[in-house]
Amino acid sequence: MHQTIARTAVCAATAVCALSSQAATFSDTSIGYRYGTDYAEPFNANAISKDIINLNHVSGYKYGSNFFNVDMLLSDSKDPAGKGSTNGAQEVYVVYRNTVDLEKAMGSKFAFGPFRGVGITAGFDYNTKTDAGYNSKKRMIVAGPTFMADVPGFLNISVLYLWESNAPFNTFSGVSTPRYNYDPHAMIGAAWGIPFSIGSVPFAFEGFANIIAAKGKNEAGADTAAEQAKQGPMLDFRLGDKAAMSTRQQQNDVEP
Repeated sequence: MHQTIARTAVCAATAVCALSSQAATFSDTSIGYRYGTDYAEPFNANAISKDIINLNHVSGYKYGSNFFNVDMLLSDSKDPAGKGSTNGAQEVYVVYRNTVDLEKAMGSKFAFGPFRGVGITAGFDYNTKTDAGYNSKKRMIVAGPTFMADVPGFLNISVLYLWESNAPFNTFSGVSTPRYNYDPHAMIGAAWGIPFSIGSVPFAFEGFANIIAAKGKNEAGADTAAEQAKQGPMLDFRLGDKAAMSTRQQQNDVEP
């Protein structure tokens, strides 16, 4: 049943993504770096420090927008690369979202209350990690509505349904788990990018926050718990001329 639902979600996501083949109306690509000291990993009780390098791309087209992000996460030795290793784990995490603005696609207004419009978002998450205890191989399809607040820049609130699977391998125990499908579950997410200037210098106040519902039993048969994920709030200095800020101001439809 889960596989049938997931295949349906993939078809829906493919149909939405096909719309994004239109010529881009705006495009912005950036490279960033961040550092944290309190990251957590499955079956690891340590607080882990990570250096994270990311490549981020947003673009708009006639009916909506695309968001693409790749994070390269480099852990310290508290999250070892393998059994007996003193080197930290490495991970690549990919996120893609496509949002179709219903007003642009259908020619009818969808504004109400504090929201200037409504979109349909679909996309995927994918990761691969080399570590000692879990070696995550996550695959996830997402789909659901996005509500776009009427603010400078963008503030988007999405209610998404998630179809997630994983196939971990534990180097301590030598146990390899066949790909396991969690129960479909919901996520409420907010993403924002509010541009402003100090004198002639452009900045943006950016970030996201997600609350993810429990997803049934994990691959070991234990109950899962609700999760939270966030980045920011961050103050982003837009290096270069005002064109970069102008691009950010057009990102009303973007949903990370």
